[in-house]
Amino acid sequence: MKTFDFRAIKGPLGQSIAVGGRSVLYFGGTAYLGIPRQREFLNHYLEGLHLFGLNNGTSRSNNVQLGIYKDAEEVAALRFDAESALVTSSGFLAAQMTVRHFAGWGQVEYAPGTHPALWIGGNPDVGGSFKQWGLDLVKRINSSSQKRWVVVSNSMSNLFPEWYDFSFLERVAPEKELILIADDSHGIGVLNGGRGSYPVLPRQEQVKGIVVASMAKALGVDAGLILGPETLIEELKNTETFLGASPPTAAGLFAFVQAEDIYRKELERLRELCRYFEAGLGTLKSDFAYLEGFPVYLSADKDLAQRLMERDVLISSFAYPDQFGEALNRIVLCSWHNESDLDNLLNILVGCIKLR
Repeated sequence: MKTFDFRAIKGPLGQSIAVGGRSVLYFGGTAYLGIPRQREFLNHYLEGLHLFGLNNGTSRSNNVQLGIYKDAEEVAALRFDAESALVTSSGFLAAQMTVRHFAGWGQVEYAPGTHPALWIGGNPDVGGSFKQWGLDLVKRINSSSQKRWVVVSNSMSNLFPEWYDFSFLERVAPEKELILIADDSHGIGVLNGGRGSYPVLPRQEQVKGIVVASMAKALGVDAGLILGPETLIEELKNTETFLGASPPTAAGLFAFVQAEDIYRKELERLRELCRYFEAGLGTLKSDFAYLEGFPVYLSADKDLAQRLMERDVLISSFAYPDQFGEALNRIVLCSWHNESDLDNLLNILVGCIKLR
């Protein structure tokens, strides 16, 4: 598919963008809850800017600290059902800091599809089936003399929509110790009533779960988040990386703290749109792979994105797992869409799919 340069047009919501001089409906990106253009959220962000300024270039070890960082961590822990939380300037930093710190604790194992943000020390083998990998991993752990293990994985695949089941870890022998680090960047704020993956991670005594996430997707804030047991979060808060790095913009975290009702309202709106779209697909449902409750619809039709673009609809389309792979064509719904947008999309889809 041809690559287009585009810029967001000015408007009240953001479901349309300007591409090559024409306005097109946009069904891509990761702003699942529409936060970047949510007016109430923007007002909170502006209030935060007036309170705290544009940025905070001091480290978290500075003797002068803004209380909003502690407030945001306490709110995040409560909102996502974790014992404790910490925030960083990006999801990438959250992932790298966590994996690098715990990599020396035990033998590191990467799950299929693990995002590169969690890779350390080269390019791990992340191919294969997640389910089969999990079964093989438990056998390998239980038969090994190695006592401590660090398992690194995404919590879900947003590309081939699937929410991963880690219940296989319940079969790990009781004499083993394991830390599971799961990247929930695409699930947090959307799945499990917005709570994401942390509440459903394995809970047995010898398995400790940690969630790392970018807050820049559904949550709409340029920051990273780590959720976990208080003892492990305190370890991370005492690392040189955490103490030396500048924190995220305080204004964004101020908006996050204020926005619980906004997130709830936008998530319900997104659910309504998903139900409306899936009902409208009718017999076309078989042309898409999707996960209930997640607003991403994968098409196996490699030419769909191009045919849609010819009809002023732009969807997510890029090569995976590398630039030489086939394009993944995905329709992404956001809460800023409306039923009229979906009606237009559905009508166009009927024509495009019949043209195959």
